[in-house]
Amino acid sequence: MPNLKDLKNRIASVQSTRKITSAMKMVAASKLRRAQEQAEAGRPYAERMGRMLASLAANVQDSGNGPKLMTGTGSDQVHLLVIISSDRGLCGAFNGAIVRESRRQIQRLQSEGKTVKLLTVGRKARDQLRREFGSLIVETYEDVGRRKLSFADADVVAQKVLAMYDAGEFDVCSVIFNKFKSAISQIVTVQQLVPFAVEAQADEEAAGAEVKAIYEFEPDEEQILAELLPRNLSIQVYRALLESAASEQGARMTAMDNATRNAGDMINKLTITYNRTRQAYITKELIEIISGAEAV
Repeated sequence: MPNLKDLKNRIASVQSTRKITSAMKMVAASKLRRAQEQAEAGRPYAERMGRMLASLAANVQDSGNGPKLMTGTGSDQVHLLVIISSDRGLCGAFNGAIVRESRRQIQRLQSEGKTVKLLTVGRKARDQLRREFGSLIVETYEDVGRRKLSFADADVVAQKVLAMYDAGEFDVCSVIFNKFKSAISQIVTVQQLVPFAVEAQADEEAAGAEVKAIYEFEPDEEQILAELLPRNLSIQVYRALLESAASEQGARMTAMDNATRNAGDMINKLTITYNRTRQAYITKELIEIISGAEAV
């Protein structure tokens, strides 16, 4: 039979845990609103930027010329994966889903004979992936947007990718992140950043527009692309960071809500057990007193 003191201590411990998870849930809920607004506000600009560049790139492709960020290196042997996770845990399957997709992409590329390099944003992805793929990690960024996520944070990551690309350290770069759908649903997304995926953007533009407008450009398309493609890289990284931040807060709020509910259920079960045990001790003592009285 459990000891009453142990049961009482256990109930107090679970109650303290419930207070913590409830507070974390409220904090995540307050942060989620702002993060969701930022993510939703950033989508139209990033999508329109991609469509505009796709329209420009389509004209340049016909001439056979174009910036290196669009045409690529002519090879796809070396792949750089930018993996965006969180710095903290207690957010359900948020980080686990990213790590699983990253492992799948790494194993797929390696099975095809490709060389893989990893650039991680967030401690959780780095800590989990370095056990198996530690030699592939070339750079890690921590505490990105810890106080407030800004475009400057994304630009630091984008400039590192550009520097590596200019140095010929990779041929193709993709970003893996959680796209925010709702507080209880996040979609793991893989998006190619380098070279610029003209076909994918053109398909989105064709699906969203019935009539294609004709434009005249000054200066020419090649100069505009050379100026905008590096900026577009920063914008797409910024969008991925915004989506990931909103997804993290949504996942944490959901996880802490479930933890709070589970703690409440456990407290109820422990309280019932405590009351039954206490009643059993009282009954036992009464029996002993009555038996002693009858013996006299």
